[in-house]
Amino acid sequence: MITFLLAIGLLIIGYFTYGKFVEKVFGVQEERVTPAMSEGDGVDYVPMGTKRNSMIQLLNIAGVGPIFGPIMGALYGPVAFLWIVFGAIFAGAVHDYLTGMISIRNRGAHLPELAGKFLGKVMKHVVNGFAVLLLLLVGTVFVTAPAGLLHNMMSGWTTLSMIIGFIFIYYVIATMLPIDKIIGRVYPIFGLLLVISALGIGGSLVVTGAPIPEMTLTNMHPDGLMIFPLLFLTISCGALSGFHATQSPIISRTTQREKDGRKIFYGMMITEAVIAMIWAAAAMSLFYGTDLNAMIAESGPAAVVSEVSLVMLGSIGGTLAVLGVIILPITSGDTAFRSARMIIADYFKIKQIKIKSRLMIAIPLFMISVVLTQLDFTILWRYFSWANQSTAMIALWVGAMYLGLQGKNHWISSIPATFMTMVTFTYILNAQIGFGLPMPLSYLGAAIGTVVVIGLFAKKLNRERQVNEIQVDEDVSRIA
Repeated sequence: MITFLLAIGLLIIGYFTYGKFVEKVFGVQEERVTPAMSEGDGVDYVPMGTKRNSMIQLLNIAGVGPIFGPIMGALYGPVAFLWIVFGAIFAGAVHDYLTGMISIRNRGAHLPELAGKFLGKVMKHVVNGFAVLLLLLVGTVFVTAPAGLLHNMMSGWTTLSMIIGFIFIYYVIATMLPIDKIIGRVYPIFGLLLVISALGIGGSLVVTGAPIPEMTLTNMHPDGLMIFPLLFLTISCGALSGFHATQSPIISRTTQREKDGRKIFYGMMITEAVIAMIWAAAAMSLFYGTDLNAMIAESGPAAVVSEVSLVMLGSIGGTLAVLGVIILPITSGDTAFRSARMIIADYFKIKQIKIKSRLMIAIPLFMISVVLTQLDFTILWRYFSWANQSTAMIALWVGAMYLGLQGKNHWISSIPATFMTMVTFTYILNAQIGFGLPMPLSYLGAAIGTVVVIGLFAKKLNRERQVNEIQVDEDVSRIA
């Protein structure tokens, strides 16, 4: 219990200390006009208040990731707490803040456009493919997961296919309408339910004195799976998630002032980490070890969610908690498809004011997603995890390049970027869905690849700095 409470305390302290430091490094300009005010189109660029933006951002980023991921990560033992706490403070929240704020500085641009501007044109095409793939996987996973939970709650009252169909209908409507029509109105209410359900579980852990394991670095995974790199892909949302880089630009187009960025982007990532801590602790205390592993293997993490909610909060409170968990993926799935539509529209320069233009992009996306729902959930999750953290790695390098070109401390982004480069390279070299190499060889290949990426980053940063200096010299010469 001490470890759990200390971890929650560190997350809160991190927001007020390191979050403030990151904001200072970035250099907020209160008088600067944001895209919500200068690019208003009544569809995606719509000014909204800080509280509403914060709750929308939380629901956008908090799918089943900060619940399912920590539940599966709990198998590793309390070492998972370390990744949630330090990953969120020094990587995840920095990632979310920088992608949101850099987007604000670039007319609400999405990650592919930012990657093209700061890492080169080739990266724009690479990241565009990565982002759309990731969002399709997220949207699909966030259809099947809540549909399964609803189907269990209804005890066979209706078919799973029908529930999936209804969720898709909602997604189509929410993706197509202006952001303030559905998302801007109902998300604050859903956000309140999410927070209440998480606080209910967390409060029950404290009041009942739940036997949460204390801190140890020992790997407790029943199957002996290695902490590195698997833990850092298993727990993504709640610590660091590339999916967030696709969501922050949605809110960068509705944020009215730059000074609101720390609350909206950094703060909501910390809030998500608190939610992740609560569910990881609950899973450890109630189903620790083999029992938890067996339940996940047999029925998936959704079964753990239902059991934890009912045991901790009773039938009524437990049902409300499960509803909160169902809302999480649905409210991330719709914005996943919305973000995919916006990214494709930006890539092909298709204006989104007319509904016909929105349908032209959205319909093919939904058709592909319907096909993907036929695949096994665990297979989808494996591809999602790697694509997700690879996107996070790229987004952190974008943030580092932006800060470096501004002559600011890029280490707040380049250090976590380096770590995640090693993680993602190691995973894809070793995993069966990747190259299937032995782990020692995967470590070596990942280390070489990471060094190459660092070298390319340093080379491009120095080259761009020299170009900027030449440009400044030319401007001075003209003035003279």
